[in-house]
Amino acid sequence: MGRMDKKILRDPAVREQIAQKDARVQRFRQRVEKQDKEIQRLRDRLAERALDRRPGQMKPENVVWMFGTGRSGSTWLSNMMDDLPGHTVWREPLVGALFGYLYYVRADHRRVGGNKHYIMSSLYKDTWLGPIRDMVLGGGAARFPEVADGGYLVIKEPNGSMGAPLMMQALPESRMIFLVRDPRDVIASDLDARKEGSWLNQRRDKSRSRVANQDPDRFVKGRAQNYLRDAGNSRLAYEEHEGYKTLVRYEDLLSDTLGTMRRIYSELGIEVSDSELSRVVQKHAWENIPEEEKGQGKFYRKASPGGW
Repeated sequence: MGRMDKKILRDPAVREQIAQKDARVQRFRQRVEKQDKEIQRLRDRLAERALDRRPGQMKPENVVWMFGTGRSGSTWLSNMMDDLPGHTVWREPLVGALFGYLYYVRADHRRVGGNKHYIMSSLYKDTWLGPIRDMVLGGGAARFPEVADGGYLVIKEPNGSMGAPLMMQALPESRMIFLVRDPRDVIASDLDARKEGSWLNQRRDKSRSRVANQDPDRFVKGRAQNYLRDAGNSRLAYEEHEGYKTLVRYEDLLSDTLGTMRRIYSELGIEVSDSELSRVVQKHAWENIPEEEKGQGKFYRKASPGGW
């Protein structure tokens, strides 16, 4: 500080002006702090409301998500779980695809940052996670009232797995199964399902089946990208989820079905008798599927995982 500055600061009028400015700055800081506290209070209230269970909704802790990717054994696993006492399966609601596509694909460039016009802006996450939660819990209770107040609702959602992180954030009390299978076997199974005359080719999605038959390299590339997206988002949800969860390899489920089912329920924190697990494993064993329903081109495809 120079001599001139020191001389100016000794002037009582200048010092009074500085003191007044300092006081204004302090009052401004206090207002900002007060506003920050109010914003945090409102956020906390929104978060508390989001975690409430409203009348006519499922118990969130009784929801079990099954994420991963299609053609990974999710139908087999969910069928076994569906046959256990107090269990019901919600098959492919695609709620994860509904919100996941908008959030991660259609408007990925808009979700991060201060875009106040985008409905799923990260700045306003507290305002839209609650409605997602209500849609799942209310929708589940309306469709499956038998487990609304007790029992478990298994949501089989492999084709909605791109939205897995959002679903687990909206329902942090729920449980999660991350089902994975060798991607090469997943794509081989999908290719077989789309061949001329195969079960999926006959049912729907003729455009994708044409690509699979006319340009299999292009189909495999696209399917591999989808696998990476769905499995990647499922993994992200699994790693971030702090509640009950289990990672299941299809290959383990195939080689030791009963042992894997025991581990699944142990890690999910759900009590099921060993006799019930043994019963459903036997009921849904490969040898009990009618021969005319399995084989090349059928939904139940004969294959040797990892054997190619």
